[in-house]
Amino acid sequence: MMEKTLELQFFNQEGKIVRLFIENPIEPINEAAISAAMDAIITANVFTSSGGDLVAKKGARLLASEVTELVLA
Repeated sequence: MMEKTLELQFFNQEGKIVRLFIENPIEPINEAAISAAMDAIITANVFTSSGGDLVAKKGARLLASEVTELVLA
């Protein structure tokens, strides 16, 4: 089974990278919508980090991993 996660990357006030993860994002991925959502997160100041508020976008990545469930006896 393939699991996908959307990673949103921001810079905080100290210039460090802060990552937010969204499991099972809606596909196909709409880059413009992701960018707008990231702008809204920064503007609304809904998340903070040990290095201060989120102040800028760094990027976003779609991560995929294959998961195999094992049956244990």
